[in-house]
Amino acid sequence: MQTKVRLQSEEFDAAAETAALTRGRTDIGALVTFTGICRGAESGEPIAALTLEHYPGMAEAEIARHVEEAKARWPLLGVTVIHRYGRIAAGENIVLVVTASSHREAAFAAAEFLMDYLKTRAPFWKQVESKSGKTWVEAKGADDAAAARWEKPSGREAAE
Repeated sequence: MQTKVRLQSEEFDAAAETAALTRGRTDIGALVTFTGICRGAESGEPIAALTLEHYPGMAEAEIARHVEEAKARWPLLGVTVIHRYGRIAAGENIVLVVTASSHREAAFAAAEFLMDYLKTRAPFWKQVESKSGKTWVEAKGADDAAAARWEKPSGREAAE
């Protein structure tokens, strides 16, 4: 099974990463991709960029740990997670999650699981840059609630 976890400051090409995961594969029946993009506004206020800081080494290990958990929960055939750090301008990519499986249910669930955990457990800190200055973004209760649903196997997982 192909697994890729990468943190980088440079932009990534989502189509090229997806092609690399599926090239020459006939066992994959479902591919789910999620690309997070820096919005040009936050709470109605225009923003110029986000700055993402991370704990090097720890961030990669934490993401890899959640990828391993996804692989244990669902019959995955491939996973790619790329997360950027540094200054990211509005319209640029932030994160890519690609999950491949024989069937769509596993691919969708694993992609949601990984994104929920990236939002709540990966050691990243986000600062928003706007006309009014730079502010650190607080954790959101809605993100924690989304991640909490994965603490017990769902009906979808139990059926697989």
